[in-house]
Amino acid sequence: MLIFSKAKLVLFSVPKTGTTAIETALAPHAAIALLDPPELKHAPVYRYNRFLRPMVEKFIGDEVETLAVIREPVSWLGSWYRYRQRPFLSGRPVSTEGLSFDQFVEAYLAETRPAYANVGAQSKFVEPRPNGTAITRFFKYEELQDCVAYLEERLELAISLPQVNVSPKQDLELSPALEARLRTACAADFHLWNSIPS
Repeated sequence: MLIFSKAKLVLFSVPKTGTTAIETALAPHAAIALLDPPELKHAPVYRYNRFLRPMVEKFIGDEVETLAVIREPVSWLGSWYRYRQRPFLSGRPVSTEGLSFDQFVEAYLAETRPAYANVGAQSKFVEPRPNGTAITRFFKYEELQDCVAYLEERLELAISLPQVNVSPKQDLELSPALEARLRTACAADFHLWNSIPS
Protein backbone atom coordinates (compact mmCIF):
# COMPACT_ATOMS: atom_id res chain seq x y z
CA MET A 1 0.00 0.00 0.00
CA LEU A 2 1.22 3.47 -0.89
CA ILE A 3 -0.12 6.70 0.58
CA PHE A 4 0.51 9.99 -1.23
CA SER A 5 -0.18 12.99 1.00
CA LYS A 6 -0.01 15.83 -1.54
CA ALA A 7 -2.06 13.98 -4.15
CA LYS A 8 -4.45 12.72 -1.44
CA LEU A 9 -4.30 9.22 -2.88
CA VAL A 10 -4.09 5.72 -1.39
CA LEU A 11 -3.01 2.87 -3.68
CA PHE A 12 -4.16 -0.52 -2.42
CA SER A 13 -2.07 -3.59 -3.17
CA VAL A 14 -4.48 -6.32 -4.20
CA PRO A 15 -2.35 -9.49 -4.45
CA LYS A 16 -1.54 -10.78 -7.94
CA THR A 17 -2.57 -7.61 -9.78
CA GLY A 18 0.79 -6.11 -10.76
CA THR A 19 0.83 -3.65 -7.89
CA THR A 20 4.25 -4.82 -6.68
CA ALA A 21 5.75 -3.35 -9.86
CA ILE A 22 3.84 -0.10 -9.31
CA GLU A 23 4.97 0.05 -5.68
CA THR A 24 8.58 -0.59 -6.66
CA ALA A 25 8.42 2.36 -9.06
CA LEU A 26 6.48 4.72 -6.78
CA ALA A 27 7.56 3.91 -3.22
CA PRO A 28 10.28 6.60 -3.23
CA HIS A 29 7.61 9.21 -4.06
CA ALA A 30 5.07 8.14 -1.43
CA ALA A 31 4.63 9.77 1.96
CA ILE A 32 4.06 6.30 3.42
CA ALA A 33 5.04 3.01 1.77
CA LEU A 34 3.75 -0.08 3.52
CA LEU A 35 5.78 -2.80 1.84
CA ASP A 36 6.23 -5.34 4.62
CA PRO A 37 4.92 -7.48 6.27
CA PRO A 38 2.36 -8.81 3.76
CA GLU A 39 -0.50 -8.07 6.19
CA LEU A 40 0.31 -4.36 5.87
CA LYS A 41 1.43 -4.33 2.24
CA HIS A 42 -1.75 -6.14 1.20
CA ALA A 43 -4.07 -4.48 3.70
CA PRO A 44 -7.66 -4.90 2.46
CA VAL A 45 -10.31 -2.22 2.80
CA TYR A 46 -11.53 -3.50 6.17
CA ARG A 47 -8.00 -3.34 7.66
CA TYR A 48 -7.34 0.07 6.12
CA ASN A 49 -10.63 1.32 7.54
CA ARG A 50 -9.85 0.11 11.04
CA PHE A 51 -6.16 0.95 11.41
CA LEU A 52 -5.02 3.40 8.71
CA ARG A 53 -8.00 5.50 7.63
CA PRO A 54 -8.24 7.44 10.95
CA MET A 55 -4.59 8.47 10.62
CA VAL A 56 -4.91 9.31 6.92
CA GLU A 57 -8.02 11.44 7.49
CA LYS A 58 -6.48 13.24 10.48
CA PHE A 59 -3.24 14.21 8.75
CA ILE A 60 -4.13 14.24 5.04
CA GLY A 61 -7.86 14.95 4.96
CA ASP A 62 -11.09 13.06 4.50
CA GLU A 63 -11.32 13.58 0.74
CA VAL A 64 -8.73 10.96 -0.16
CA GLU A 65 -9.06 8.94 -3.35
CA THR A 66 -8.58 5.20 -2.97
CA LEU A 67 -7.41 3.17 -5.95
CA ALA A 68 -7.19 -0.57 -6.66
CA VAL A 69 -6.35 -2.85 -9.60
CA ILE A 70 -8.56 -5.90 -10.20
CA ARG A 71 -7.65 -8.91 -12.35
CA GLU A 72 -9.97 -11.16 -14.37
CA PRO A 73 -10.85 -13.88 -11.82
CA VAL A 74 -9.66 -16.97 -13.75
CA SER A 75 -6.39 -15.21 -14.56
CA TRP A 76 -6.09 -14.09 -10.92
CA LEU A 77 -6.45 -17.66 -9.66
CA GLY A 78 -4.04 -18.77 -12.36
CA SER A 79 -1.45 -16.33 -11.07
CA TRP A 80 -1.78 -17.75 -7.55
CA TYR A 81 -1.53 -21.29 -8.92
CA ARG A 82 1.60 -20.48 -10.93
CA TYR A 83 3.20 -18.51 -8.09
CA ARG A 84 2.76 -21.45 -5.75
CA GLN A 85 4.43 -23.79 -8.27
CA ARG A 86 7.76 -22.11 -7.55
CA PRO A 87 10.53 -24.45 -6.32
CA PHE A 88 11.11 -22.50 -3.08
CA LEU A 89 7.63 -23.57 -1.92
CA SER A 90 8.20 -27.26 -2.70
CA GLY A 91 7.09 -29.51 0.13
CA ARG A 92 5.18 -26.76 1.95
CA PRO A 93 1.41 -26.87 2.50
CA VAL A 94 0.98 -23.83 0.22
CA SER A 95 2.74 -25.45 -2.75
CA THR A 96 0.73 -26.36 -5.86
CA GLU A 97 3.53 -28.60 -7.14
CA GLY A 98 2.12 -31.68 -8.87
CA LEU A 99 -1.39 -30.24 -9.14
CA SER A 100 -3.25 -29.32 -12.30
CA PHE A 101 -5.00 -25.96 -12.55
CA ASP A 102 -8.33 -27.81 -12.44
CA GLN A 103 -7.32 -29.45 -9.15
CA PHE A 104 -6.30 -26.07 -7.74
CA VAL A 105 -9.64 -24.48 -8.68
CA GLU A 106 -11.54 -27.50 -7.32
CA ALA A 107 -9.74 -26.96 -4.01
CA TYR A 108 -10.52 -23.22 -4.15
CA LEU A 109 -14.22 -24.05 -4.52
CA ALA A 110 -14.17 -26.57 -1.65
CA GLU A 111 -16.09 -25.77 1.51
CA THR A 112 -12.84 -25.95 3.47
CA ARG A 113 -9.91 -24.82 1.35
CA PRO A 114 -6.51 -26.45 1.76
CA ALA A 115 -3.65 -24.05 2.49
CA TYR A 116 -2.48 -23.92 -1.14
CA ALA A 117 -5.92 -22.73 -2.33
CA ASN A 118 -6.73 -20.41 0.57
CA VAL A 119 -6.10 -17.17 -1.31
CA GLY A 120 -9.19 -15.10 -0.46
CA ALA A 121 -11.18 -13.18 -3.05
CA GLN A 122 -10.68 -9.83 -4.74
CA SER A 123 -14.29 -8.83 -4.07
CA LYS A 124 -13.79 -9.41 -0.33
CA PHE A 125 -10.48 -7.51 -0.39
CA VAL A 126 -12.18 -4.35 -1.68
CA GLU A 127 -15.56 -4.85 0.02
CA PRO A 128 -16.92 -1.46 1.19
CA ARG A 129 -17.37 -0.88 4.91
CA PRO A 130 -20.66 0.14 6.56
CA ASN A 131 -19.22 3.61 7.32
CA GLY A 132 -18.74 4.30 3.60
CA THR A 133 -15.03 3.53 3.34
CA ALA A 134 -14.58 2.08 -0.14
CA ILE A 135 -12.38 2.02 -3.22
CA THR A 136 -13.25 5.09 -5.27
CA ARG A 137 -11.43 4.17 -8.51
CA PHE A 138 -10.75 0.77 -10.07
CA PHE A 139 -8.52 -0.25 -12.95
CA LYS A 140 -8.26 -3.58 -14.75
CA TYR A 141 -4.97 -5.46 -14.49
CA GLU A 142 -5.34 -6.31 -18.18
CA GLU A 143 -5.26 -2.56 -18.93
CA LEU A 144 -2.56 -1.64 -16.43
CA GLN A 145 -1.28 1.05 -18.77
CA ASP A 146 -4.45 3.05 -17.99
CA CYS A 147 -3.66 2.90 -14.28
CA VAL A 148 -0.07 3.98 -14.93
CA ALA A 149 -1.21 6.88 -17.12
CA TYR A 150 -3.65 8.00 -14.43
CA LEU A 151 -0.98 7.83 -11.72
CA GLU A 152 1.47 9.74 -13.92
CA GLU A 153 -1.10 12.53 -14.27
CA ARG A 154 -2.10 12.56 -10.60
CA LEU A 155 1.46 12.40 -9.26
CA GLU A 156 3.01 14.52 -12.03
CA LEU A 157 5.86 12.12 -12.78
CA ALA A 158 6.89 9.56 -15.38
CA ILE A 159 6.53 5.92 -14.35
CA SER A 160 8.56 3.02 -15.71
CA LEU A 161 7.39 -0.35 -14.37
CA PRO A 162 10.03 -2.96 -13.57
CA GLN A 163 9.48 -6.70 -14.09
CA VAL A 164 9.02 -8.07 -10.56
CA ASN A 165 7.26 -11.03 -8.95
CA VAL A 166 6.56 -12.68 -12.34
CA SER A 167 5.21 -16.22 -12.04
CA PRO A 168 6.39 -19.02 -14.34
CA LYS A 169 4.40 -19.68 -17.53
CA GLN A 170 1.86 -22.50 -17.31
CA ASP A 171 -1.23 -23.83 -19.05
CA LEU A 172 -4.31 -22.37 -17.37
CA GLU A 173 -7.14 -24.05 -19.27
CA LEU A 174 -10.12 -24.96 -17.10
CA SER A 175 -12.63 -27.61 -18.02
CA PRO A 176 -15.88 -25.89 -19.14
CA ALA A 177 -17.93 -27.44 -16.33
CA LEU A 178 -15.46 -26.32 -13.68
CA GLU A 179 -15.27 -22.81 -15.11
CA ALA A 180 -19.08 -22.63 -15.02
CA ARG A 181 -19.02 -23.64 -11.34
CA LEU A 182 -16.36 -21.03 -10.62
CA ARG A 183 -18.37 -18.29 -12.35
CA THR A 184 -21.41 -19.17 -10.25
CA ALA A 185 -19.57 -19.52 -6.93
CA CYS A 186 -17.49 -16.38 -7.47
CA ALA A 187 -20.12 -14.26 -9.20
CA ALA A 188 -19.17 -11.22 -7.08
CA ASP A 189 -15.60 -11.31 -8.39
CA PHE A 190 -16.67 -11.61 -12.03
CA HIS A 191 -19.24 -8.85 -11.55
CA LEU A 192 -16.60 -6.58 -9.99
CA TRP A 193 -14.15 -7.09 -12.85
CA ASN A 194 -16.85 -6.69 -15.52
CA SER A 195 -18.13 -3.48 -13.88
CA ILE A 196 -14.80 -1.67 -14.37
CA PRO A 197 -14.99 0.46 -17.52
CA SER A 198 -12.36 -0.22 -20.19
